[in-house]
Amino acid sequence: MSGGARSSALAPFHIRNYRFQWPSDLLTSWAFEVETLVLGWYIMVETGSVLLLTVLASLQYVGTLVAPIFGMIGDRMGHRDLLAAMRFTYTVLSATTMTLALTGYLAPFNVMIIVAIMGLIRPSDLGVRGALLADIMPPAQLIGAISLSRTTQDSARIAGALTGAGLFAILGIGFTYVAITGLYFVAAILMLCLARPAQSHGSFDHTSHGLPGSALLRDLKEGIVYAWSGPGMRAALCVAFLANLTAFPLTNGLLPYVARDIFHTDQTGLGYLSASFAVGSLIGSITVSLAGGLRIARLLIGATLAWYAMLLVFVEIRAMPVAMACLVLAGMAQSMSMISAAVILMRSASAHLRGRVMGVRMLVIYGLPLGLLAAGSLIDLIGYSATGTLYAVFGLIAMTAIALRWRADLWPVHAPANVR
Repeated sequence: MSGGARSSALAPFHIRNYRFQWPSDLLTSWAFEVETLVLGWYIMVETGSVLLLTVLASLQYVGTLVAPIFGMIGDRMGHRDLLAAMRFTYTVLSATTMTLALTGYLAPFNVMIIVAIMGLIRPSDLGVRGALLADIMPPAQLIGAISLSRTTQDSARIAGALTGAGLFAILGIGFTYVAITGLYFVAAILMLCLARPAQSHGSFDHTSHGLPGSALLRDLKEGIVYAWSGPGMRAALCVAFLANLTAFPLTNGLLPYVARDIFHTDQTGLGYLSASFAVGSLIGSITVSLAGGLRIARLLIGATLAWYAMLLVFVEIRAMPVAMACLVLAGMAQSMSMISAAVILMRSASAHLRGRVMGVRMLVIYGLPLGLLAAGSLIDLIGYSATGTLYAVFGLIAMTAIALRWRADLWPVHAPANVR
């Protein structure tokens, strides 16, 4: 890498707050991934039910329905303070699971309850961190900062897939949760080290305390209407919903089932599959952070179509090495697609409404539990390959329809979404 490219890629770290937010996001993402992998394998081994596996994965996203409320709270109290509170809550919940596991009282029912509570909060983490990122970064560095921020999730999935599987196999779930709890706690402390950005609060004409319910509802409605008003933002939200409904289920909640019942491997094999998708995603994030002059809306269209094409191939493969290679390519396309959607939303949103816009962005993640639950039932009825093919083909058709519907806003080089 040339010195100029390296300097440009690392430019966001010149901002002090970013130097604290990035490692905090990294540790949180690592904890998320290890926890998801460990609990998914635990439920699959203890119950043997793919339906309960999809229920577990779905519970992690129940909070998407209230994500706009978290965004509104973040706009009022400050995105930094909200993220710190959320991450201290993760610490308490993971410590509870750790205690139950170490004392021998952990059971699938207990896991479901804790995951359901965690699922009320966790889906909003990504949106709030995105809003905080837009607060602390100059507009010219936003694409690079978002791309680098994505590496926290991508590297976490690699680390979580490889170390999580190993820790679970060697230490068991109790001692693995000691590490998870520690990651959440350090992430919360790092978040408190950020200076409060002026843009993240104080943008309202009324105080944050003692507000009547009508004012809260008005602010919430304002954010939802605003997020749906711009054609560029509307298209990005539709793509995000489609991806969560039909693409992510195949490489997210269903991977423990795919590893055990399709490739007949153990938790180590599951780690390799999950890490392959994450490696591709990391490559995609780094590529976008280094590339200059990208037409973001065009990249959104091309990368999403490529993602579904790779998934269409993946569901028919039965050889682990080939499947891993396919997941690397799918991960690259996924990363470019989701970065593009985030950039379009953050570029278009007004500073005092960013939290609510990203809250609406998180709301569309509700497509993931719907897609997971439907996939669990369809696999029992028509099988894994037919279900995966149905999802991928529908995704290709729907993405093409989105590109045609908003062609004037997404394809012309002079469109605001394609500004370099």
